[in-house]
Amino acid sequence: MKVFYNRRHFIRTTVAAGAGLGLAQGLSAFVSRDTSVAEGRRVGIIGLDTSHSQVFSEMLNDPKAGPELGGYRVVAAYAQGSKDIPSALKMKPDITEAVKKLGVEIVNSIDELLTKVDVVLLETNDGRPHLEQALPVFKAGKRVFIDKPIAASLADAKAIFKAAAQYKVPVFTSSALRFDQNVQQVVAGKIGPVTGADVYTPAELEEHHMDLAWYGIHGVEMLFTVMGTGCKSVTRTHTDGVDLVVGVWNDGRVGTVRGIRKGAANIAGTAFGEKGIAPLGPFQTYKPLVEQIVRFFQTGTPPVSPAETLEIFAFIDAADVSRRKNGASVNL
Repeated sequence: MKVFYNRRHFIRTTVAAGAGLGLAQGLSAFVSRDTSVAEGRRVGIIGLDTSHSQVFSEMLNDPKAGPELGGYRVVAAYAQGSKDIPSALKMKPDITEAVKKLGVEIVNSIDELLTKVDVVLLETNDGRPHLEQALPVFKAGKRVFIDKPIAASLADAKAIFKAAAQYKVPVFTSSALRFDQNVQQVVAGKIGPVTGADVYTPAELEEHHMDLAWYGIHGVEMLFTVMGTGCKSVTRTHTDGVDLVVGVWNDGRVGTVRGIRKGAANIAGTAFGEKGIAPLGPFQTYKPLVEQIVRFFQTGTPPVSPAETLEIFAFIDAADVSRRKNGASVNL
């Protein structure tokens, strides 16, 4: 039987699977936990209109959380996220209630949030308000993880990193797929130097975002994680049910992204190397991403450089230009 693996299906299944803990234990364990948090480890969330806000809170606030999560705990959240994306608006009330049951205080503004926390997870589902929401965090000097998509456009992504540099505040963004075990094994050299990769991902479109930024970014980020930077040109074949985006790197390597909107789908792929061929994905858990976020909060060193994120967004932008030009090759 065919399964249409859309965004809503992915969210429903990964709220439980991504956490991998806490839900099975019941919420009472979270509420009864000692609420004291060590200095520097108070986490605030901006945006309660995505499953990530709930999953990350469950992981960090789990009384059985291991040392790899560093004692960080979500203590406060500002619920406002997207103002006009139906799926986000629908999720917001339930996510807000779930986070409240974890002992998280709901506050009325970002300014109020910043008085109560040391570091920030900017989780707003909609990339458009991220620049506006990130600016007060930068001005307050607090390290921030900005969930995907970091912005709705390449211009706004550039503006966010420019502002972070201006205020000297570390920031990074990433899909959880970057830290997938299979992906990281390839990065570590399992198949030798990577000669190419093909990935596939759900790629529902959202009218206010670049096409692949909204959900296809999971596949694009997985591709760049194993291929590295250096993409020079992009071509895109677009139909109602699928996109096929082909990137050519400066050294002649080729990477592809199949964005799926009809029929069965998943987030996975294949990497080709000088010593072998290896699978990428599929998605299993958010835990490696949360561990990377905690390490970033501790060290201030982003695991993904601004330059790489901006090339990913340049790739996505070029794919949109190629679509408008009926599949013509577009240079980054």
